[in-house]
Amino acid sequence: MKTAIVTDSNSGITQALAKEMGVYVVPMPVLIDGEQYYEDISLTQEEFYDRLKSDAQVSTSQPNPYDVEELWTKLLKDYNKIIHIPMSSGLSETCRTLSHLAESKYPGKVYVIDNQRISITMRQSVADAKNMADDGKTAEEIRDWLTATKMQSSIYIMVDTLKYLKKGGRLTPAVAAIGTLLKIKPVLQIQGEKLDQFKKVRKLADAKTVMIDAVKADFETRFKSLLEEGRMTLSIAHTQNYAEAEIFKEEIQAAFPGVEFTFVDPLSLSVSCHIGPGALAIAACVKYLKK
Repeated sequence: MKTAIVTDSNSGITQALAKEMGVYVVPMPVLIDGEQYYEDISLTQEEFYDRLKSDAQVSTSQPNPYDVEELWTKLLKDYNKIIHIPMSSGLSETCRTLSHLAESKYPGKVYVIDNQRISITMRQSVADAKNMADDGKTAEEIRDWLTATKMQSSIYIMVDTLKYLKKGGRLTPAVAAIGTLLKIKPVLQIQGEKLDQFKKVRKLADAKTVMIDAVKADFETRFKSLLEEGRMTLSIAHTQNYAEAEIFKEEIQAAFPGVEFTFVDPLSLSVSCHIGPGALAIAACVKYLKK
């Protein structure tokens, strides 16, 4: 039984990387001043941030179900079943839309997994699913594992500017103005469902300390047994902040010796359009132990 692994560009997996991994990536639509682009197809990370910083109207959208259906139909000529991993249902309606499509037109053939992930944790899920398929696991076994482990991850994100949270309606203008004046750098969190506030700091160094301490707390509580089994990974995401991401990587590896470090990736554009450039994030995520 051959199982195809499909995701979308919210995972941070580029088209080139997808070919290397042996998976398939649906490019996410990005709307800029009313014109539609596709991530990593007709829109690069650099072009996205240039337009975002120029105060263009930027938003993201769901992939066209007809395009996804066309991909599924094509893949089922060579594969028996498909595992499709979209971004968390707590952050987008894409999962619900595609789940309905799969259940109505591809029952028992296509499984859309609400894995509650985004960005680097979503990329880990895709890698896990591919490793399971390579190990001979059935599509149903992969589905069950991804569902059972969906909440076994954390992301903590430092936001460099309040401008885009204000623009997206997540902060009132008054709060954003005071926060900017006080040079507040909020640390947000994603625990599967949605983007929430975690703590407020004023310095990058303080934000990194808060994020590392938060992961340490997770390792001492929620993920303690998984850590002891060697099943936890660490990774970094950022928004146009490559240099700081590499510095943060060294700090994380020093803080967590013995824990596998996996990725340093740009953050998904679906999240980036709400928080802007300069952000830095750490993620802790369970992994499948490949045979």
